[in-house]
Amino acid sequence: MKIDCLSLFWYCGIKAMNNYTMMEGCGGRSFLRNPRVENFFERRDNFKVEKSEVHSKEAVGLKTNNMAYFDNDSWVAAAISYLRIIVCFLSMMVTTFVWAVLMVFLLPWPYLRVKQGNVYGHVTGRMLMWILGNPITIEGIEYSNLKAIYICNHASPLDIFLIMWLTPTGTVGIAKKEIIWYPLFGQLYVLANHLRIDRSNPSAAIESMKKAAQAIVSNNLSLVIFPEGTRSKTGRLLPFKKGFVHMALQSKRAIVPIVLTGTHNAWRKDSLHVRPAPLTVKYLPPISTDNWTEDKIDEYVNMVHNLYVEHLPDTQKPLMLECKDHSEH
Repeated sequence: MKIDCLSLFWYCGIKAMNNYTMMEGCGGRSFLRNPRVENFFERRDNFKVEKSEVHSKEAVGLKTNNMAYFDNDSWVAAAISYLRIIVCFLSMMVTTFVWAVLMVFLLPWPYLRVKQGNVYGHVTGRMLMWILGNPITIEGIEYSNLKAIYICNHASPLDIFLIMWLTPTGTVGIAKKEIIWYPLFGQLYVLANHLRIDRSNPSAAIESMKKAAQAIVSNNLSLVIFPEGTRSKTGRLLPFKKGFVHMALQSKRAIVPIVLTGTHNAWRKDSLHVRPAPLTVKYLPPISTDNWTEDKIDEYVNMVHNLYVEHLPDTQKPLMLECKDHSEH
């Protein structure tokens, strides 16, 4: 029996949606966030995900330091890395095409498209991290499935893969409106009903934030956002923009900080050599925003920024000059 490629893609997508629906109905997490599936990936490769509920800064440092790695810059290591990146790219093209076709058929159901966008992220993000093979420690996992505003520091493309994989079902991202012009991925982003903002001027951006907050509340969604607004070139934490605070004020959602460490060492700026550096994903306890007021926006931004400074290793803390500039800002 002959099966053309489009039929095969459609069948795979429908099976993924059915698996997701069954798990959602049973109250479980989405397919690729299931511990049994994690065990399968661990058996298939040396890639290992450790889940714990460690909250102390000292414990995080010990766990990260124990996972030493050899920084191999040989041509063999570089060639293997290039091959992994090519496999990642091709795999992502396949899953993106599959879910783009699904999204077209789900156009009348916006919330289903959000959920399918999350399933796409869980499948694709987990697959890409498995291919790259970095050891990962996840801490504070009990805070990973709340209705909240998830914020995350950003120093590497790996951050995006991790966030795609680990954010809960019913979460939307927020990006500049020009993302629609990114080939294939940008169109899928829009089809998945994620949010876009106009950053052409501050007043337009704030208005876009208000509309986005209304959409989150009315559809009972979570949000994930990079508060620095851009990727750090050095791995050191950048000043935070105020957008996530405006979103919290409008939606009254709690803020769950996600602290990523090691990703800047694994995939460095202007490099295609992904090194086997250990990564840590740490969810911090949610920060209630019920009593936040608009006259203290700068105070809230500084408070959350300082929380990140406290939990990041020295190599990712902002320099003193950057801290001073941030405080004055």
